[in-house]
Amino acid sequence: MSDESPSTASESPAAPLLQDDIEIGAPLEQVWELVKDVRRMADWSPQVSSTRLRKGFDQVELGAQFTSLNSEGGFDWVTHGEVVRFADQRELAFRIEENWVIWSYTLERAGADGTRLTQRRDTPEGISPLSKQFTENYPGGNDAFTAGMRAGMRRTLENIKSQAER
Repeated sequence: MSDESPSTASESPAAPLLQDDIEIGAPLEQVWELVKDVRRMADWSPQVSSTRLRKGFDQVELGAQFTSLNSEGGFDWVTHGEVVRFADQRELAFRIEENWVIWSYTLERAGADGTRLTQRRDTPEGISPLSKQFTENYPGGNDAFTAGMRAGMRRTLENIKSQAER
């Protein structure tokens, strides 16, 4: 982990915003029940193997902290997150300590019984030097890593949609 703080990130350009959305043929309340619990991320994201709330937290709410085990291409790593926005049936957002990225899920009603689910990766504080080094050394470099992130977002949304529409 880098000793540098997020405040130094302003010296470098932020990573591109990544965003994708999907229409789900299920009521917003039903989709929210799936999305609101970060412990379910392994059910949706192809990169997340497991997620556990950290000691002292027994439910997902604003300020809750968690640890995730991630895996891709034979490489495993741990991340630490904190829920930074939690608006019932509207939005879940969490910040990852190691790379300073904020991941969010936003829900909107779509028609009488549908939901539009949007997933975003924002980098308001830039990207940590540790994460930049990782993506530069990633096979294929930053472009390949970003393409993989976009594909992973699509799979995540499709997995949530599949579960919600059962």
